[in-house]
Amino acid sequence: MSWNQTDPMHERHKFIADYSSGLYSVMELAERYGISRKTAYKWIERYEASGSDGLQERSRAPKHCPHRTDPELAERFVQLRQEHPHWGARKLRAVLERREPSLLLPSASTIAAILSQRGLVAPRKRRRASPAAVRAPLAAAEQANALWCIDFKGEFRLGNRQYCYPLTLTDAYSRYILACQGLRSTAHAPTQQCMQRVFQEYGLPQEIRSDNGVPFVSRALAGLSRLNVWWIKLGIAHQRITPGCPYQNGQHERMHRTLKAETTRPAAATLAGQQQRFVQWREQFNQQRPHEAIGYAVPAQLYHSSVREYPSRLQSPEYAGHCTVRLVSSIGTIRLKNIQIFISGVLAGERVALEEVDDGIWNLLFFDRLIGKFDERSGRIL
Repeated sequence: MSWNQTDPMHERHKFIADYSSGLYSVMELAERYGISRKTAYKWIERYEASGSDGLQERSRAPKHCPHRTDPELAERFVQLRQEHPHWGARKLRAVLERREPSLLLPSASTIAAILSQRGLVAPRKRRRASPAAVRAPLAAAEQANALWCIDFKGEFRLGNRQYCYPLTLTDAYSRYILACQGLRSTAHAPTQQCMQRVFQEYGLPQEIRSDNGVPFVSRALAGLSRLNVWWIKLGIAHQRITPGCPYQNGQHERMHRTLKAETTRPAAATLAGQQQRFVQWREQFNQQRPHEAIGYAVPAQLYHSSVREYPSRLQSPEYAGHCTVRLVSSIGTIRLKNIQIFISGVLAGERVALEEVDDGIWNLLFFDRLIGKFDERSGRIL
């Protein structure tokens, strides 16, 4: 039972006064004040030890907690968070564990509680999940350089009011950022120049995954663009995500969210200044930032350059002997049986092949890629 809630201190003093009078036993007093004998003896002992001060309410917190985090260790997590305000408790724990493996570290939830107590965690607005979408990604990479992901992070204005278009290229297996280059547009020429530098430094991947935007895809036949024609000639397969399904390139999109948060708020005054931020951020992302999806390793621990070096000369297509080979004209056309066929301007100067697969029906090939079917009767490419 408990003390009368009107004024516990007053009740305790009355209890002690009655006890000191010697007129009542402890059992009688406990029954009279509605408390247990154990509680009665507790307050008598406290009064005899400390007088009226002993009747004050005391903290119920344990005097000793063997699992309490060392204050010095807690302070180190606070300092790490201040250095990297966008890193969560798990990443911070992985960093300190890598630096000092002998330390006995608290759990990620304990670290998160420490950061929250210091006001270093901002509450997130919960997003309602879409129940309709089937979020099945394309096949994952099994090793470094099996698949690279490329995209332009959305453009933004610099301090001088000019636009910046960050081109990013990552290795899907290790999450290593191969390039983060601020460009003035999404035009073909600067994109290819940036990619060529990456190919010369790291070699060639087996495949590249992109969305369906410019300059990776065009409205030409089979979506060919000058950029992916170049990739085909380098022996690189092109994966395209389904239109309107950015989650199929989810890990790259997630990296973009981090890039935006840590380098563009606010943006630098000039493109050169913004590029310097990108360079520093990329170094930190590759060499220091632990990544949950790869067991809290850093990308640089898993990435290595490709064994496929950038060639000094591009491949020429080789077609089977039964195919009819034609050179695409400067205006994007070929001729077959006196029929002029428009293919695509992006293939101007390239050799394509026609393979008859049925009466009057021809497969149109560029390297080993089927880019359409030509019907002699209608004179159209299907």
